[in-house]
Amino acid sequence: MTGQVLTVEVYSDVVCPWCYVGKRRLEEALESAGRQKSALVFWRPFQLNPTMPKVGMDRRVYLEAKFGGAAEMQAMQDRIAGAGTSAGIEFAFERIARTPNTFDAHRLIWFAQQQSRQDGAVEELFHGYFTEGLDIGDAGVLVSLAGRAGLDGAAVGRFLQSTDGVEAVRQEEARGRQLGIRGVPYFVFNGKTAVSGAQPVETFLSAIEQTTR
Repeated sequence: MTGQVLTVEVYSDVVCPWCYVGKRRLEEALESAGRQKSALVFWRPFQLNPTMPKVGMDRRVYLEAKFGGAAEMQAMQDRIAGAGTSAGIEFAFERIARTPNTFDAHRLIWFAQQQSRQDGAVEELFHGYFTEGLDIGDAGVLVSLAGRAGLDGAAVGRFLQSTDGVEAVRQEEARGRQLGIRGVPYFVFNGKTAVSGAQPVETFLSAIEQTTR
């Protein structure tokens, strides 16, 4: 597909499993539309748990409180695992010990955009958390994942120890809330067409067509 430039802003959180599924479905839609190389995709921050303690908390305690009990939590995870399988994602929820504070992970994503490595960083964060069970609230883990995404680990370490990107991430997150976003993933095509949730690939294709015709 040729024609109008396509930009996609994706508001997401790296502890949101549906955001990972939505990433795969968007990628499939862009490939189907012949836009996988030309589309400009930007990942924007949206913390699902902005008041989460800096050290995070036990994931089972957090989710059972959020969903009403162990059975409800398991049913939710089973449903997501099925969606993940169809999207080529191996969710390994049993490996995840903690629900982290994700602010520094969003700062890393912001930093990676400046280095033209944003998609790789987002991919490593999702995979590290949901498949490997890594604590992505830990600075050392973030440095390691950044290295896997092609970023300079030492530079990332210095960045995380600074206050760089703090205000920028807060402003980007505030913009999402000003847009009325209450849940993620949330996709904005060329600043005008929005898709809320990890919708089927066909929905993304429709949005791409609507935006670029």
